[in-house]
Amino acid sequence: MWIEVVEADITRLEVDAIVNAAAPALLGGGGVDGAIHRAAGPRLLEACRALPEVSPGVRCPVGEVRLTPGFELPARYVIHTVGPIWRGGNQGEAAELAACYRHAVRVATGLELTSIAFPAISCGVYGYPIAAASAVAVAVIRATLARELSITLCCYNAETASALRHALVT
Repeated sequence: MWIEVVEADITRLEVDAIVNAAAPALLGGGGVDGAIHRAAGPRLLEACRALPEVSPGVRCPVGEVRLTPGFELPARYVIHTVGPIWRGGNQGEAAELAACYRHAVRVATGLELTSIAFPAISCGVYGYPIAAASAVAVAVIRATLARELSITLCCYNAETASALRHALVT
């Protein structure tokens, strides 16, 4: 298993798949979700709209994943997942966040991919504390890998990178 932490633009990484920290509707938005939609081009939005809603306005419930092509991204695939909104830590957020990482790794493994990049799921507008989210991400990635898969934990700032590096050594 190989895990690295980088400060970079996830939309520019040359990996087999990138993970999109999306909203349940999968229609783009702010943060990493908006950046991925802009970089992938309009066909990504079309592909997301084609995914069935499981309830009104929800194509991907919290903790689950959906797969689309990467279109204009260097990555072949986008694995969309919806992380939990931080509600204080006692409402099952850790289990929901763990499910995001676990399911994304399983999809990548099932497709026999060799590389995948994750953003810091739920650490933006969803308010998940970076240190707590980093501990969940690293623990789940280490526990879920069934074969060699290069994992890139892609950070948008030094604070997030530091938290993830700390989680990797503890």
